[in-house]
Amino acid sequence: MPSISGLRRASVRSRSTAAAVVVVAAAMALGAGVLLLLLQRALISAASDAADGRVADVAAQVSAEGVENLGADLAKTTRASQIVQVLDTSGRVVAASSARAETVPLTGLRPAAGTVLRAEVGEMPLLDDDHDYLIVARGVKYEGTTYTAVVASSVETQRATVATVTQYLLLGFPVLLIVVGTASWMLTGQALRPVERIRSRVQGIESSDLTERVPVPETDDEIARLAATMNEMLDRLQAGQANQRRFVADASHELRSPLATMTAGLDVIEPSSRGQAWQGLHELMKGEAVRMQRLVENLLLLAKADDAALPLHRADVDLDDLVDAEVRRLRAGHRLEVQADVRPVRVVGDPLRLSQLIRNLVENAATAAHSTVRLSATEQDGQAVVTVEDDGDGIPEDDRERVFERFVRLDSSRARASGGSGLGLSIVQEIAKAHHGTVTLAAAASQGTVATVKLPLPTR
Repeated sequence: MPSISGLRRASVRSRSTAAAVVVVAAAMALGAGVLLLLLQRALISAASDAADGRVADVAAQVSAEGVENLGADLAKTTRASQIVQVLDTSGRVVAASSARAETVPLTGLRPAAGTVLRAEVGEMPLLDDDHDYLIVARGVKYEGTTYTAVVASSVETQRATVATVTQYLLLGFPVLLIVVGTASWMLTGQALRPVERIRSRVQGIESSDLTERVPVPETDDEIARLAATMNEMLDRLQAGQANQRRFVADASHELRSPLATMTAGLDVIEPSSRGQAWQGLHELMKGEAVRMQRLVENLLLLAKADDAALPLHRADVDLDDLVDAEVRRLRAGHRLEVQADVRPVRVVGDPLRLSQLIRNLVENAATAAHSTVRLSATEQDGQAVVTVEDDGDGIPEDDRERVFERFVRLDSSRARASGGSGLGLSIVQEIAKAHHGTVTLAAAASQGTVATVKLPLPTR
């Protein structure tokens, strides 16, 4: 039994071949019709020109020599496809090229001297049974008498030629269509062969292993570009799968620690519920629950950002007030020196999300700083610019983009002394994108890191 893909491929080839045959047949029919029409007109035009030339010769001979002994000359000089008569004013035949035309005039045309009249007739019994003829009559004067020179040219030969060509075309049509159909079938199959290789390779790629790639033909055509696009799509799918697996692994790792702490606390709650250890366990489990709640909220926020645009409640926001609030909070709760250069600047955005953006940057800076954190807010080049700088060890240049990925931290031991989950900068980046802004990291003058957020100012 043929496979479904094989039947589909055969169907495509059949449709392509049928379309090619239909197009060629229509083109050939149109071309043949035009050819036969032009051929017939050309042959009849040639016969008409020959009749015009012959009747002019006869008229010239009559005007020069009269009609004496003209019949013998006409019999000798007239071709088989023509009949020539010379008529007097009464319509009597005074000379003819054939004995069959010596009694009855071929036509009733009587042109004046020097003029030509034409006619087409079908059956002329005195000549042939059913041949078509072209009649040309020319008036000529000789010694005061007007004669009519008549030439009847048969067009049967021309019509027979057209009929013969038509027969050859009818015989050649099926042969040519068979050749076109066969060639189209073979060429379509050859053209679809790379597509079939791509399809079979894609069909064999499993979701558990996206490392395989489809073959790219060396033809530099649409099929090659299709294969390259398929490989680019597989690259994106592989990268997305790797990010998903890493995300699940990191999320599992982040949740394992507070869950283990809470489980261990539950194991000792009952025997120590009346003792002093209860207070310590209560604080410990409350802290771990808050940590898990924050992690889940961050994961939900990133999931919303991935699924659609981050939902925002837009309003006028004074960024300088948000930065001032972080300056006061940092000075109240940390041992660090906090320097601030805050100028009035207003944007349109979600105040809660922008506050979260600034707090995440400040907390990262406070964790990394040795002694000093610097915050600033200002307008620059038509944008609102917020910077958060620390004097810590800094971030290597190669890692300044990577740290915006989820669960990425530069400590290889995955220690969580700070309680962070590695989602802060990812959230900062998503909030900045939702506000049509950017966030970048660079080396600070104090050998630490400076984070710069740029947001568009409201249009006036």
